[in-house]
Amino acid sequence: MNAKLELAQVKEAQESGTGEGAEVKGHGSGASDGHDAVPARRVTPANPRSDLPWQRYMVRGLAIMGAILVWQLASASGFKFIVNFQNVPTPWLVGERFVELLAAPAIYIHIAVSLKRILIAFGLASILGVTVGVLMGRSRIASDIVMPYIEILRPIPAVAWIPLAILMLPTEESSIIYITFLGAFFPIVLNTLHGVEQTPETLIRVAMSFGANNMAILRHVVLPGALPSIMAGLAIGMGVAWFSLLAGEIISGQYGIGYFTWNSYTLVEYPNIIIGMLTIGGLGTMSTWLVKQASKPALRWQEHRD
Repeated sequence: MNAKLELAQVKEAQESGTGEGAEVKGHGSGASDGHDAVPARRVTPANPRSDLPWQRYMVRGLAIMGAILVWQLASASGFKFIVNFQNVPTPWLVGERFVELLAAPAIYIHIAVSLKRILIAFGLASILGVTVGVLMGRSRIASDIVMPYIEILRPIPAVAWIPLAILMLPTEESSIIYITFLGAFFPIVLNTLHGVEQTPETLIRVAMSFGANNMAILRHVVLPGALPSIMAGLAIGMGVAWFSLLAGEIISGQYGIGYFTWNSYTLVEYPNIIIGMLTIGGLGTMSTWLVKQASKPALRWQEHRD
């Protein structure tokens, strides 16, 4: 009877899948008491993130190559159905022109000017955006005062700010930086506000019960809990900052990758237009990637969370 009971327990444990941390008793011929304690094998669930990175990179590379192939076929054949590719240069022609531009200093000057504007505007937007978002999340009065301005000004596109920025600010450079700042500011503020508001009230009460003051609660409870949302806002803000920067450079700039792209259109240099667009995409992608990489040390605790 004991043997049958033990077999039934083993079968039940196998079918339920709850073998972790438990012991399965089996009949042992060499044991003095007739029973051996055999630890159950730990069953580790499949992790979708355990795939080899090169497999994902290969898929992404093939996707890009497929887009380039479609572009080549459409441009070479003069495809014209809703979308007109007759005046679009082929990838080969764009590549040749890109190699020529790399040998000249002009493209590097445009890129350097755009990067400088992004660094200044995004740095200011990050500091002020996180500060204002935290104040709004921790103070109802601050939220009631600031939120109406955010809701009214946030939907205004960057292009609409250009005439007023030129009138208000002393130089074109400062107006472009101001427009870029606005583009990054609003996503950072709203994401920071969301992260602060999502802090569990229970954690705040526990900290208060241990005698923590408002500054300690902000530093050790609110900000760590809001960091994922803040970092997401910084990444989104970087992308919107590039969009706003290019709008300012196209309208009022004399240097920058946005000015280079628009000036190429006015000079009917079609390969340069695509080069400018791809450069913008590459710089925006690299900037967002750098923001995400910089946020990883602050979010390392998420990797060890159950």
